[in-house]
Amino acid sequence: MGRKLYVGNLPYSATEEALSEKFGEFGGVDSAKLIIDRDTGRSKGFGFVEMSTDAEAQAAIDGLDGTDYDGRPMKVNEAKPQEKRTGGGGGRGGFGGGGNRW
Repeated sequence: MGRKLYVGNLPYSATEEALSEKFGEFGGVDSAKLIIDRDTGRSKGFGFVEMSTDAEAQAAIDGLDGTDYDGRPMKVNEAKPQEKRTGGGGGRGGFGGGGNRW
Protein backbone atom coordinates (compact mmCIF):
# COMPACT_ATOMS: atom_id res chain seq x y z
CA MET A 1 0.00 0.00 0.00
CA GLY A 2 1.39 3.35 -0.99
CA ARG A 3 0.84 6.64 0.74
CA LYS A 4 0.04 8.56 -2.46
CA LEU A 5 -3.66 8.67 -3.27
CA TYR A 6 -5.53 9.54 -6.45
CA VAL A 7 -8.58 11.73 -5.80
CA GLY A 8 -11.02 12.02 -8.68
CA ASN A 9 -14.43 13.45 -9.57
CA LEU A 10 -13.68 16.65 -7.68
CA PRO A 11 -15.80 19.76 -8.18
CA TYR A 12 -14.06 22.63 -9.95
CA SER A 13 -14.49 24.65 -6.74
CA ALA A 14 -12.09 22.34 -4.86
CA THR A 15 -8.87 23.87 -3.55
CA GLU A 16 -5.64 22.25 -2.39
CA GLU A 17 -6.22 23.73 1.07
CA ALA A 18 -9.73 22.25 1.34
CA LEU A 19 -8.47 18.89 0.08
CA SER A 20 -5.68 18.88 2.64
CA GLU A 21 -8.15 19.74 5.41
CA LYS A 22 -10.61 17.01 4.34
CA PHE A 23 -7.88 14.33 4.25
CA GLY A 24 -6.32 15.69 7.45
CA GLU A 25 -9.25 14.19 9.36
CA PHE A 26 -7.68 10.77 8.67
CA GLY A 27 -4.05 11.57 9.53
CA GLY A 28 -1.08 13.62 8.47
CA VAL A 29 -1.13 15.08 4.97
CA ASP A 30 2.32 15.53 3.45
CA SER A 31 1.00 17.17 0.28
CA ALA A 32 -2.21 17.87 -1.64
CA LYS A 33 -2.01 18.75 -5.34
CA LEU A 34 -4.82 19.57 -7.75
CA ILE A 35 -4.09 19.10 -11.43
CA ILE A 36 -4.69 22.35 -13.30
CA ASP A 37 -5.38 22.75 -17.02
CA ARG A 38 -2.54 24.87 -18.36
CA ASP A 39 -4.74 26.54 -20.99
CA THR A 40 -7.68 27.54 -18.82
CA GLY A 41 -6.03 27.68 -15.39
CA ARG A 42 -8.99 25.70 -14.03
CA SER A 43 -8.88 22.43 -12.10
CA LYS A 44 -9.17 19.28 -14.22
CA GLY A 45 -11.30 17.69 -11.48
CA PHE A 46 -8.68 15.41 -9.98
CA GLY A 47 -5.57 15.50 -7.88
CA PHE A 48 -3.23 13.63 -5.58
CA VAL A 49 -2.85 13.55 -1.81
CA GLU A 50 0.14 12.07 -0.03
CA MET A 51 -0.52 10.82 3.48
CA SER A 52 2.11 10.36 6.22
CA THR A 53 1.63 6.60 6.67
CA ASP A 54 0.14 3.66 4.81
CA ALA A 55 -2.41 3.16 7.59
CA GLU A 56 -3.57 6.79 7.32
CA ALA A 57 -3.81 6.45 3.53
CA GLN A 58 -6.00 3.35 3.91
CA ALA A 59 -8.17 5.12 6.50
CA ALA A 60 -8.65 8.03 4.07
CA ILE A 61 -9.64 5.64 1.26
CA ASP A 62 -12.09 3.82 3.54
CA GLY A 63 -13.53 7.06 4.91
CA LEU A 64 -13.72 9.24 1.80
CA ASP A 65 -14.20 7.05 -1.30
CA GLY A 66 -17.71 7.67 -2.61
CA THR A 67 -18.50 10.49 -0.16
CA ASP A 68 -20.10 13.72 -1.33
CA TYR A 69 -17.89 16.73 -2.11
CA ASP A 70 -20.07 19.66 -3.21
CA GLY A 71 -22.58 17.36 -4.88
CA ARG A 72 -20.08 14.97 -6.48
CA PRO A 73 -19.11 11.50 -5.20
CA MET A 74 -15.34 11.56 -4.70
CA LYS A 75 -13.24 8.71 -6.04
CA VAL A 76 -10.30 7.91 -3.74
CA ASN A 77 -7.83 5.10 -4.30
CA GLU A 78 -4.14 4.32 -4.32
CA ALA A 79 -2.31 6.25 -7.02
CA LYS A 80 -0.72 4.10 -9.68
CA PRO A 81 2.79 4.90 -10.89
CA GLN A 82 2.82 7.21 -13.90
CA GLU A 83 3.34 5.22 -17.06
CA LYS A 84 6.19 6.21 -19.31
CA ARG A 85 4.85 8.00 -22.35
CA THR A 86 5.97 6.79 -25.73
CA GLY A 87 5.99 8.59 -29.01
CA GLY A 88 6.96 12.16 -29.06
CA GLY A 89 4.09 14.24 -30.22
CA GLY A 90 2.29 13.87 -33.45
CA GLY A 91 4.26 14.91 -36.51
CA ARG A 92 2.85 18.36 -36.98
CA GLY A 93 5.95 19.90 -38.44
CA GLY A 94 6.69 20.65 -42.03
CA PHE A 95 5.09 22.99 -44.46
CA GLY A 96 1.50 23.19 -45.62
CA GLY A 97 2.47 21.78 -49.00
CA GLY A 98 0.49 21.76 -52.20
CA GLY A 99 -1.09 24.67 -54.01
CA ASN A 100 0.75 27.31 -55.96
CA ARG A 101 0.50 30.60 -54.23
CA TRP A 102 1.71 32.95 -56.96
